[in-house]
Amino acid sequence: MSTVIKVEDISKLYKLGIVSSKSIVQDVNRFIARITNKEDPFSKLGEINDRTVKRNSDYVWALKDINFEVKDGEILGIIGKNGAGKSTLLKILSRVTSPTKGNIKIKGRVASLLEVGTGFHQELTGRENIFLNGSILGMTRAEIKSKFEEIVEFSGIGSYIDTPVKRYSSGMYVRLAFAVAAHLDPEILIVDEVLAVGDAEFQKKCLGKMQNVSQNEGRTVLFVSHNMAIMSKLCNNVIVLKNGQVDFPKGPSDEGIQHYILERKEKAEINLSKRTDRTGEGKVRLTDFAMMNDRNEKIDIAISGQKVKFRIHYECIENPDPRNITVAIAVSRSDGFLVTVLGNDISSRGFDSISQEGYFTCVLNKLPITSGSYLLNLIVYQNGTRQDWIQEAVTITVEDGDFYNTGKIVPSTHRSVLLEHEWSLND
Repeated sequence: MSTVIKVEDISKLYKLGIVSSKSIVQDVNRFIARITNKEDPFSKLGEINDRTVKRNSDYVWALKDINFEVKDGEILGIIGKNGAGKSTLLKILSRVTSPTKGNIKIKGRVASLLEVGTGFHQELTGRENIFLNGSILGMTRAEIKSKFEEIVEFSGIGSYIDTPVKRYSSGMYVRLAFAVAAHLDPEILIVDEVLAVGDAEFQKKCLGKMQNVSQNEGRTVLFVSHNMAIMSKLCNNVIVLKNGQVDFPKGPSDEGIQHYILERKEKAEINLSKRTDRTGEGKVRLTDFAMMNDRNEKIDIAISGQKVKFRIHYECIENPDPRNITVAIAVSRSDGFLVTVLGNDISSRGFDSISQEGYFTCVLNKLPITSGSYLLNLIVYQNGTRQDWIQEAVTITVEDGDFYNTGKIVPSTHRSVLLEHEWSLND
C-alpha cells in the first residue's frame, strides 16, 4: 500500500479572541519569516492547549508537533476529548486552514464532512449543491450526473432535492452532505463528529458505506467520533490527541481506545466548576457531582440492585428567573455505547422553578446496570435552550450484585442492563 497522507511536524498557533495578530509589526514580521523560510517569530509563545486550566498567555497551540502517515485503503480514527485538537487537524488536512508550522503531503482528492453547514451554499437547492460540490472536486458535469441518482437514493431526501438547503433540518443536511462526500469519488474521505446528528439507521448506513469504500474501493477514511464502539468496529488504527499533542501514536484501535479510556478515568475526578470544556449559555451552571447510597453517604463504587443517588450541585449565573428547567444524565459504557438517559422531563416533567443555588438529585431505587466503568454526560436546559453540557463529566464504577434478590450475583457477561422480569410455566 502506498502512502496517501503524510503529516510532518504540524503545529497550529492561535491568538485567543482574534483572527489575526492585530499588530502590523507582528503581521509584517510573520510575513517576512514566511517568505524567507524562517520560523514564525511568535511560534515560541503560547501554552499547551489544556482547557481545564487557566491561561497566562494570549497564544495557544491548538496542535503541536503532529506526525503520522496514512496508507491507501486505511480507516484511521482520531480520538480525544473536546478541545484536544481533532477538528483543527481535520481542517488543516481539508485545506480549510493552514498550519503554523510543518508540512502535509496528500495524494488524491479530498472530500470533507466537518460540521453541519460546511460545503453547501444555503441559497442553492440540494440538486444544485450536488453539482457545485462535484465541480469543486474537479469532476465533469457528466461524471456528476452519472452519480446523481445514487446520491439522492442514499440520502433518502429525494422529495426535497429541489428545495433550498437553508430549509433543511440538520438531519436532512447531514444525510445529503454525507451522500455527496461519499459518492463523488474522492480518494480521501474526512468525517468529523457530524454523523451524531443523524438517526441510528442512517448512521449505520454511513458506517457501512465507509467500510465499503475502504475495503472494496481502496479509499482512505479519516474518522472522528466519541463513540468508542464505532471506532473499534470501523477503524484499523487510531491516534489519540490530548491538549493538541499526540498522546498515543498511530497504532491498533483496541490499544488506543484502552489508553484513552484509562486517561479519562483520571480526569473524571476534576471538580466540575473547573471544567472549561463545556458548552451552553451558562445561566445555569453545574459545579459538583456526587454518587450516594441510601444513607446519603458519598460512595466511589455502586453495586447492581442497590439504591443509588446522583446529586449534581448547580448555580444560577445572571439568571433572575430560573424556570422550566430540565436536567439529564446520559449513561454510557466505557466503549462509548449509550446505555440510557435519565431525565426529569422523561420520568416526570421539568422543574417549574428552582432557587439560585441547590442540587438536582436523581434516585435509582435499584441500579439496573452490571459491573464496569460508566461515563456520565451532564446537561441542563432552560426553556429548551442548553445552559450547560459537560461531556464525560464523571466516571463511575459499578460492581455486580444480587439484583434479583435470589442470593445469586448476576455476572456482567454479555449484558449491560438488568430488567425486572418473571417467568412462569403453562400460564
